[in-house]
Amino acid sequence: MTLDALIAKYDRRIPRYTSYPTAPHFTAAVDGAAYRDWLRALPEDGALSLYLHVPFCASLCLFCACHTTVVRQPEPLLAYAATLEREIDLLADAIGRDLPVHHVHWGGGTPTILPPAAIAGVMRRLRARFAVAANAEIAVEIDPRTLTPAGVEALAAIGTTRASLGVQDFDPVVQAAINRHQGLDITASAAARLRAVGIGSINLDLIYGLPHQTVDGVIDTVTQALTLAPDRAAVFGYAHVPWMKKHQALIPDAALPDAAARFAQRQAVEDTLTAHGYAAIGLDHFARPEDALAQAAASGTLRRNFQGYTTDGAPTLLGLGASSIGALPQGYVQNQPAVPAWRDAVRAGDLPIARGIALSAEDRLRREVIEQVMCRLEVDLRAVAARHGADPASLMDAAPRLQEMARDGLLVWDGYRLRMTPAGRPFVRAAAAAFDTYLREGAARHSAAI
Repeated sequence: MTLDALIAKYDRRIPRYTSYPTAPHFTAAVDGAAYRDWLRALPEDGALSLYLHVPFCASLCLFCACHTTVVRQPEPLLAYAATLEREIDLLADAIGRDLPVHHVHWGGGTPTILPPAAIAGVMRRLRARFAVAANAEIAVEIDPRTLTPAGVEALAAIGTTRASLGVQDFDPVVQAAINRHQGLDITASAAARLRAVGIGSINLDLIYGLPHQTVDGVIDTVTQALTLAPDRAAVFGYAHVPWMKKHQALIPDAALPDAAARFAQRQAVEDTLTAHGYAAIGLDHFARPEDALAQAAASGTLRRNFQGYTTDGAPTLLGLGASSIGALPQGYVQNQPAVPAWRDAVRAGDLPIARGIALSAEDRLRREVIEQVMCRLEVDLRAVAARHGADPASLMDAAPRLQEMARDGLLVWDGYRLRMTPAGRPFVRAAAAAFDTYLREGAARHSAAI
């Protein structure tokens, strides 16, 4: 089968599988009371990870599908930070005991849009109410265009260990189409200033499939990005979902590359990064061989959560801030997406949960299968089923799709074990989707697989 035929056949709209079940299947049946019960039942020796969502940006990038709004005055930012501190107290009180925290991730939006004193105050409250380990990873997503000298100092003061710099693309034509003007000099300056204060691990975020992008253009962007010597690069396919994010309708469909062009761009980015010594991690991450992410992939300990591929092995991830999602042994919860609803719940002393889902035994089984497919690009169904006390035959509803992908050369399948081939790695989401029973039941709309 030709590459164009494979793309046409498998480039369906399917989840990115940063969770299972995925967020479209969360419901209001899981509320703050259920969350409180789950928190109280956390194991005494269980570790935590924390995610803080800051849903504000200085300007709107048209490609963005995040929960964020444009804010240009300090007052709403200060009010948000104060409410975030109150939510930290609510969450700590609900848990009722110290549990070790080894990972803290600030995401958005643009976390560094918060005034430096507010960033320091939130982190100070976190450390006061949670047992944040001295060697904890503190990761922060950054827009280089708005990173101030005071912001750099604040990041150093809170113990930031890893910074993710949004790049997307350096082509001025592409930047104009997505309303994000950012030259290499701005990004290089941000990286240099962060390194100068001891924040040594730098991650760059790149996107293919944007309006007016070409293969030569993305190669040029990656080549420029590599002059910054990043430790990691996350390379995402643009998710064009104007039915969910109305501002994306400002990007004309005619300016977007078709599926074959997207695939060629993706491959060009991968070829350029691997030619410079970066290891390909899962579907869309790349890292220097000595980086912890590459080492986790090599050792089989790589994990996947709402931030993508990670070294974080904690069984519990707690979300703070509007729209943030938490993952617990019992299931998933999501905070109120709208800032006013989130704020009002916190001020009333309530855990601001809007929806979630409780995991069944089958969900846990399939979640591990899907995570292994996404992280290891292979899975032994017998071994996973044995860990869950399940019959591997219960997973055989995936067999027809996997057999078809095997015939097409995308994976090797012997009836209970699958392994993605090199040609099949870009199609790994399609293999994971074979185990997703919710995808068959519902009509949720997702981004393209490639």
